[in-house]
Amino acid sequence: MTTPTAAPHRPPLNRERERFWYLIHGEWTKFRTVRGWVIAVLVTILAITAFAFLFSDISAGCAVSSGAGGTASPASCPPPPPTGPGGEPVQDAFYFLHQPLTSNGTITVQLTSLTGQVAIGPGSNGQSQMGSGLQPWSKAGIIIKENMSQGSAYAAMMVTGSNGVRMQWDYVNDRPGLPGSVSASAPRWLRLVRDGDTITGYDSADGTQWTPVDTVTLPGLTDPKQAGTVQAGLFTAAPSTGNATTTTGVFQHIGLSWPATRWTATNVGGTSQNGVGQPGTFSQSGGVLTVTGGSGDIAPLVGGAGVISIQRALLGTFFGLIPLIVVAAMFVTGEYRRGLIRVSLTAAPRRGRLLAAKAVVIAAVGFVAGAVAAALALAVGTPVLPRTGIPVWPVSLLTEARMVVGTGALLALAGVLAMAIAIIVRRSAPAITTAIVVIFIPYLLTVGVGPQGGGNGGGGDWLLQATPVAAMAVQQALPKYYQVAAPYAVVGGYYPLAPWAGLAVECAWAAAALALAFFLLRRRDV
Repeated sequence: MTTPTAAPHRPPLNRERERFWYLIHGEWTKFRTVRGWVIAVLVTILAITAFAFLFSDISAGCAVSSGAGGTASPASCPPPPPTGPGGEPVQDAFYFLHQPLTSNGTITVQLTSLTGQVAIGPGSNGQSQMGSGLQPWSKAGIIIKENMSQGSAYAAMMVTGSNGVRMQWDYVNDRPGLPGSVSASAPRWLRLVRDGDTITGYDSADGTQWTPVDTVTLPGLTDPKQAGTVQAGLFTAAPSTGNATTTTGVFQHIGLSWPATRWTATNVGGTSQNGVGQPGTFSQSGGVLTVTGGSGDIAPLVGGAGVISIQRALLGTFFGLIPLIVVAAMFVTGEYRRGLIRVSLTAAPRRGRLLAAKAVVIAAVGFVAGAVAAALALAVGTPVLPRTGIPVWPVSLLTEARMVVGTGALLALAGVLAMAIAIIVRRSAPAITTAIVVIFIPYLLTVGVGPQGGGNGGGGDWLLQATPVAAMAVQQALPKYYQVAAPYAVVGGYYPLAPWAGLAVECAWAAAALALAFFLLRRRDV
């Protein structure tokens, strides 16, 4: 009788160890048991928070002097700018020919010419020499304004230098009307209709066929303190980016639906700080009014125009990224250096799942560190920013939440990118160097490119759109307004992409690096 051959005993497969959660738990255990890595993550949080206080407290051009008793006094600080109805710092300086409007009414004009001058250099008498020129956002038109105070509510229909007809209201709102420039052969008709606190703007090419541009509600127009009386009339504004400018508009066929009074001319804001650069003038010949205004604008105060945002409190993000990148790279290269990667791949032969587990751990660590650091930085930096003497742009709680969550996501993706690069090159120094070059160098190049320091449509914009640094847009708190002529720059807090679009660029980089890492991890001997 033949004895059957006994099959060798094999231990049953431990399916628990095949689970993705088990892999994540194992990778997390590796991470938390290395004290240096945990300390580095704490350094990331500390760096971002500490630099929040440092950068927030640096005065940006407003010196604070001490009085006789040792008390600080902002003697050399310019007066604060006016604030608009939404609490935002604004420019509100223009030349205004106005009449009181005590109830509902309509104002209609035909604008046949818009010209301007720009300072082109010093003249023989030391005064600025002016030459013909028209800024793209030079403005002439009609306006209904709550009162003559800077920052009060308004709605206006206007013709601009290069942006056609626009309706603008309360500084931050802009709606396009008829395109094209204005001339005697191609005039523009403008109309504003007031009905209580509602203003409707119209434009027309012939004064017969009218097209509504927009209808807006301005609660300030029915303020009982002024018995519903507002100021309505003609205006010109000459935005300037450094050189003195003037804007001249020629109006005719002026129609008022209420009993007309004599025109009153006012340089809104005066001619001092926060006012117009030089007094406006007007002349009247028959039914034609020619109105000229000096440098000034009606717009939000943003960009390089002397305003900061709470984004400044997050300037330490780049410094916090360095220890996180080091940790993310060494999380992988340490295994290659000690030969432990073979053990990991033997325990988890599905290399894609192992790679995913490592990415989840690094992403989770980066996200928590970034979100905590951003929350602390905003808590520390926001109260300090007003000490600079520069107006701080207001933001909503939703924007702050986006900045906190976005910073966490930014660090998480940077960590994953560094980890993937480490798998590709398998050595700590090249991996860390490559990650820093990919993330940091584009930012440094962008800051130094272009006359406005990048981010202003110059040579550095493509770096902010195509490299991982685009994710910094998720921290942006200062909006970019299409209708503002002020320079925008990275150093001022502006990035060309929308916040989540910028983060998506970094996500694409991390995904591409992970895909290459997965390919090499499968094809290469370890």
